[in-house]
Amino acid sequence: MPGIKVLLCNPRGFCAGVNMAIDCVDQVLNVKGPPVYVFHEIVHNRHVVNRFIDRGVTFVNSVDEVPVGATIVFSAHGVSPEVRRQAQNRNLVQVDATCPLVAKVHSEAIRYARQKFTIVLIGHRNHDEIVGTLGEAPDCTHVVENVREVEELQIPADHRVAYLTQTTLSVDDAEAIISALRKKYPHIRSPLTEDICYATTNRQWAIRDLAPECDLVLVVGSENSSNSKRLVETAEQRGVRSYLIDDASCLQADWFHGVNTVLLTAGASAPEDLVQQVVEVLRSRFCASVEERQVTFEDLTFELPVSVRVLATSKSTAP
Repeated sequence: MPGIKVLLCNPRGFCAGVNMAIDCVDQVLNVKGPPVYVFHEIVHNRHVVNRFIDRGVTFVNSVDEVPVGATIVFSAHGVSPEVRRQAQNRNLVQVDATCPLVAKVHSEAIRYARQKFTIVLIGHRNHDEIVGTLGEAPDCTHVVENVREVEELQIPADHRVAYLTQTTLSVDDAEAIISALRKKYPHIRSPLTEDICYATTNRQWAIRDLAPECDLVLVVGSENSSNSKRLVETAEQRGVRSYLIDDASCLQADWFHGVNTVLLTAGASAPEDLVQQVVEVLRSRFCASVEERQVTFEDLTFELPVSVRVLATSKSTAP
């Protein structure tokens, strides 16, 4: 009996911002040694976090949990100015692993606030990235998660309005919300360049392209990963059953009844070894054949932040 066919989606997995953030923690561990403190999860993936915990990293939700004078790494999702002030007050060595694409949104919020705009921030209000961005201009920013909340906005007619977006949104959802904003506020100012990051967009477009060929979509990623959950939604919106799985242990046999072709991809914070473990299980349990499908190419990289390079230099020059 022939086995199932697996389309292995490219691009998938780590983006440039995640690679940079993980490299930041690696470098700090190498230079300073444990314990190293990270404010919130460095990226939203359970396996990445647990692997760092095993190496002596402590993840904290409050700066007060970090001993005075210790080293703290800010996660890829960014932090508010208030968190930076708290770290400074505790004399912490600050290493900023904020993704440059998230930092861009922070800069836009600061610029619009200085120009006296009212800002509409599109995203999930409890997500770390939105919390950090909101902290740049809390008095003039409204967070909206959907079209209904756009309709409920009450911004005075004489206000200049601009919108920004979380970098890991569903492209479909963002387009609907932006369309509603433009209808309600015809003169609303948009970002100079798209806020939704290239990796989020590429992975969603790959699913749009390939899902119609498949009976099932599997997305490797953790439940608190916004971009991974958006991949599941993208497949389901195109009528294809889809599951978010942390790793191969989450696979369930009844998912594969009547399935001939599976699309396998991974969120931007999911390590490639987890994808390969899923491939091996599908091969052993369902005699799967695997076909790599390249939808677009990614070659973007980010340099390590100056704070990490300074730490590495200080170690190399120490007597």
